[in-house]
Amino acid sequence: MAVLLEVHPETPQPRLIRQAAEVVRAGGVIVYPTDSCYALGCAVGNKSGLDRVCRIRALDPRHRFTLICRDLSESATYARFGTPVYRLLKAYTPGPYAFVLRGTKEVPRRLLDHKRKTVGLRVPDHPVALALLTELDAPMMTSSLILPGETEPITDPSSIRERLDTDVDLILASGFCTGQPTTVVDLTEENEPRVLRVGKGDPEPFR
Repeated sequence: MAVLLEVHPETPQPRLIRQAAEVVRAGGVIVYPTDSCYALGCAVGNKSGLDRVCRIRALDPRHRFTLICRDLSESATYARFGTPVYRLLKAYTPGPYAFVLRGTKEVPRRLLDHKRKTVGLRVPDHPVALALLTELDAPMMTSSLILPGETEPITDPSSIRERLDTDVDLILASGFCTGQPTTVVDLTEENEPRVLRVGKGDPEPFR
């Protein structure tokens, strides 16, 4: 049975954030809010956690997850990019975007696209998510909370608990989130951004 913690969406309680971080460090899978939608998360390198997320979402085992980071500086550990891309990232992070970038050797094998050597990275603009990442002092592996057969994420924490009570270890609930996942932008070609998915983030700056 999942632990449900009701956390303030703007000033998250440190005690509850620490409790969630402890679950992640111990190998758990959690649900947490972001600036786009609720998401599933687990520690970097947590293979069993990734397998659980794949089962929850009925994903192909080859599905590439995203690394969610607290800031652009942390993102630079896992991705390589030049000045033009840095300027774009600086302008649009934190925000409801996920960016496909050239990965570094620090990227866990399961997260790297081995053909293109790329990784998905995201910096959220949500106080709860940022507080959790700061407490962890590390990024998390993440995936939007879109269940099999559905096209939009679950927005209501009570529905999340009802449907995932035995599948996840903890739910950080902070009210309703939007029903839109991130906008995904491929920045592997510095001068040719490509919008791969239109979500909450405005795609026009990348077209």
